[in-house]
Amino acid sequence: MSTTTLGAGGDRVDTTTARPATATTAAVGGLFQRSELGRALWTFRREAAWVAVFSLIANMLMLTPTLYMLQVFDRVMVSGSSLTLLALTALTVFLLLVMGFAEWVRSRLLVRASAAFDAKLSTRVFMASFESRLRAASGRLPQQALGDLTSLRQFLTGNGVFAFFDLPWMLIYIAVLFVMHPWLGWAAILFAIVQGTVAVWGHRIVRPLHEKAMEGVTDSQAFLHAKLRNVEVVEAMGMRGSLRRLWLQLHQRQLQGQGAAFEYSQRLQAVTKFLQYTQQSLTLAVGAVLAIDGQIGVGAMIASNALIANALRPIGTLVQTWRQFLDARQSYGRLETLLHENPERPVGRVPDEIAGQITLQGLVATAPGREQPILRGIDAEFKAGEVIGIVGPSGAGKSTLARCLVGIWPDVQGQALLDGHPIGDWQREALGPHLGYLPQDIELLDGSIAENIARFGEVDSEQVIEAARRTGLHDMILRLPKGYDTPMGEAGSLLSGGQRQRVALARALYGNPALVVLDEPNASLDDVGEAALLQALRDLKSRGKTVFMIVHQPHLLAAADRVLVLEQGQVARIATVAVRQAAAPSLDNAK
Repeated sequence: MSTTTLGAGGDRVDTTTARPATATTAAVGGLFQRSELGRALWTFRREAAWVAVFSLIANMLMLTPTLYMLQVFDRVMVSGSSLTLLALTALTVFLLLVMGFAEWVRSRLLVRASAAFDAKLSTRVFMASFESRLRAASGRLPQQALGDLTSLRQFLTGNGVFAFFDLPWMLIYIAVLFVMHPWLGWAAILFAIVQGTVAVWGHRIVRPLHEKAMEGVTDSQAFLHAKLRNVEVVEAMGMRGSLRRLWLQLHQRQLQGQGAAFEYSQRLQAVTKFLQYTQQSLTLAVGAVLAIDGQIGVGAMIASNALIANALRPIGTLVQTWRQFLDARQSYGRLETLLHENPERPVGRVPDEIAGQITLQGLVATAPGREQPILRGIDAEFKAGEVIGIVGPSGAGKSTLARCLVGIWPDVQGQALLDGHPIGDWQREALGPHLGYLPQDIELLDGSIAENIARFGEVDSEQVIEAARRTGLHDMILRLPKGYDTPMGEAGSLLSGGQRQRVALARALYGNPALVVLDEPNASLDDVGEAALLQALRDLKSRGKTVFMIVHQPHLLAAADRVLVLEQGQVARIATVAVRQAAAPSLDNAK
């Protein structure tokens, strides 16, 4: 068996050694390199530097209207020169065009950087979401992570980021005001302190309220999402009213939290607007007093008003975008936790062929909140091409063993070896076509019947039809309105539970996998379906495939070579088919 080294996403790994970062670069980027998400942001430092350069140009040119007013009032109005006015106006228009171009370029840079940021992380977040769901992480829906990525990306292109780059220019504007007159500079500092204090005060009050409101939204959505998956049971047994009352309690809590956060946010905005309008009037009053006293000119009086407005503008923008900042901060924290708890899978082995030999060495399976392990030190070996029946009473760990055999149970000690290698060491995307798995709870995905059977890969019509024939579905599918192209949304009302299970069985057999694990494959089957299942098992056996099947009816063991009996998470015995009557008591107990 030959192996090829690929990356976790299926791409070949570049083994070229990267250049070591300099000490200065490492020191500057240390803050962002503490986590995977921070490192991803740090890769866009060049774009951030260019945004800072164009912010410098835009903010320098924002002094243009101030200088223009000074020249008009202090020079043109005194000299009465129309030519001077025309030249000053033309120069001002040109500089304002350059300022607008600089602001457009920095916006464009952020938009492109955010798109590249999304492209860099979207696949990683998508895979981590599935890893989190596979580990049964509570309170986190897979779609929430992608929503968090979108929220973070949108914030990176919003006004809040521009305010961050504009904030240092407060010092420049205030310095110019001090040059015009110290009173004007001190007035700007006073207004900046007041607005900054209001912003910090608002942050301390609004942040916990907003976080509580977001928790209420998450709880309400998670509750509704879980109940809608069982809508038929809810409707049949009249549970809708009771569930509605429980949901209303969560919904009311959500509305109260959102209302409180919104009310305080509106208060903060009202106070901020009051301060903005008040500071404009007070600045004009201070300038008028100085102009009357002859310490500054009329042009400086008007220009100082514009300068203070420019100096305090970033603070006002930060206050207005504070809620977006809080959303982005929470999204960043959730994404950071998600990526930390679900690291990227290491480079795995890529099979050319799989024989299907299974070896279990001290296999222990545990679950959070459970004191005793589900599986306790299982040691067994199964040759390639064997058909193994797994039996035992309810709660013996049969389904957990099935998940361990295909490598999807998260909390495992010991080893489950496939062809002599731990199953977790195989590259999952490459190993998948060699495995067939039929879970106890059947889940067919939104798409056509052909796409479901083909596992949503490239649909090979011949293999789809072959898999359907092996499970006795071909003729039934042809009787559907659109045949194999019938969407599962439409077919859901046309297919019985047994037919849906056979579609899932066909999906497991698609591509002729070497290892097939079936968890109660006849749970919803009628006599015709069981006959098709037995025929499929005999066919797998004749092809030399390794099959593990969890069963509760002894007659299905006719296709098995050996029977594995589980009791309380341990192997009670492994019997050959010739003496499989020894397993009958366990089967009776499981009924």
